[in-house]
Amino acid sequence: MSKDVEVGGHDHYGAKDYQDPPPAALFDSEELTKWSFYRAIIAEFIATMLFLYITVLTVIGYKSQVDPAHSTDQCGGVGILGIAWAFGGMIFVLVYCTAGISGGHINPAVTFGLFLARKVTLPRAFMYIVAQCLGAICGCGLVKAFQKTYYHNYGGGANELADGYSKGTGLGAEIIGTFVLVYTVFSATDPKRNARDSHVPVLAPLPIGFAVFMVHLATIPITGTGINPARSFGAAVMYGKEKAWDDQWLFWVGPMIGAAIAAFYHQYVLRAGAVKALGSFRSNA
Repeated sequence: MSKDVEVGGHDHYGAKDYQDPPPAALFDSEELTKWSFYRAIIAEFIATMLFLYITVLTVIGYKSQVDPAHSTDQCGGVGILGIAWAFGGMIFVLVYCTAGISGGHINPAVTFGLFLARKVTLPRAFMYIVAQCLGAICGCGLVKAFQKTYYHNYGGGANELADGYSKGTGLGAEIIGTFVLVYTVFSATDPKRNARDSHVPVLAPLPIGFAVFMVHLATIPITGTGINPARSFGAAVMYGKEKAWDDQWLFWVGPMIGAAIAAFYHQYVLRAGAVKALGSFRSNA
């Protein structure tokens, strides 16, 4: 395993040795015997449930506030800006709360990207995604149970491709939006950067939440902003209308492609994984 040497901007800081952590095993049977593994799964379930509960309530609440049948103030409610803040703010809060337990993924696309980068094992990635999807269903179920009429009247917070946009445009929006998010996750949690800048682990939830906020501002008018397959899946399951299911593939294929591109870009371009692999091949030859 190679060792990188980081040199500070001033001589009195000296040099910092940094060694990349080993990649996670594809399958670790010992992991399945530890309580920390199951605790992390529970944390992902609860976090995703809370995420969907708050954000879907915000979406249908805004739609009810601007409904001409109930209000003449079309500028009332939180607006698209408020919805974006709700999504970004909840991610900030929940990543802060769960990062030390599960890593604070709360998104199958994030989990998939980290798995491709060998940050988590296959069983952990699979169980996280299952927990996230179940948590999303339960979160939407709570909203539906408490406000059933509003839930059905205002679309259940389900992601759908907006009228006037092609499926290609929607897919592109999901790919780029998820790339921004997962790229931010990799950058904010980079262990090499953490070794150099001690403040980075403390601030990590902030840029991740801001990434979600900014992507929502850009893509709410197009797809309602998925960038999280569990969020889209849970809302579609509980809402159950055809349009939500017709477009469901966009909210799985797009985020997974975006996450894969972000993982490759960070690991093999920014962290020079491809260059190091090529150099090793040449030296062996």
